[in-house]
Amino acid sequence: MNKIVLLGRLIRDPELRLVEDSEKIYTKFIIAVERNFKSSDGERKSDLIPVTLWGRKAEVVCKYMKKGSIISLSGRLRTGSYEDKDGNKKYIAEVVAEDFRFVGHRKNIENDDEVVNEDNN
Repeated sequence: MNKIVLLGRLIRDPELRLVEDSEKIYTKFIIAVERNFKSSDGERKSDLIPVTLWGRKAEVVCKYMKKGSIISLSGRLRTGSYEDKDGNKKYIAEVVAEDFRFVGHRKNIENDDEVVNEDNN
């Protein structure tokens, strides 16, 4: 089973994108996820994890979230590789999110027929 659950902060504002020659929309963003242990210098480090979200959910994230917003999400890990312009093999890993929750401020946001609650209920 390929399942991943993360809680982190957006490092910049998400932007809605359109697949060329298609009407499919998506967003890509990076979240900083704090490690659950301290490094040798006594500080907590964060991992920067790229996330892709598709469709209506991508629209909601782009509309209501911004740099610094806390998000909880679940999805699957996607890995791959490609060759760069110099012929070097590069490896990629990203989370393809399937579900998410706003975390933080206790405020309701109306989203068409549904209400997305920003707390973690």
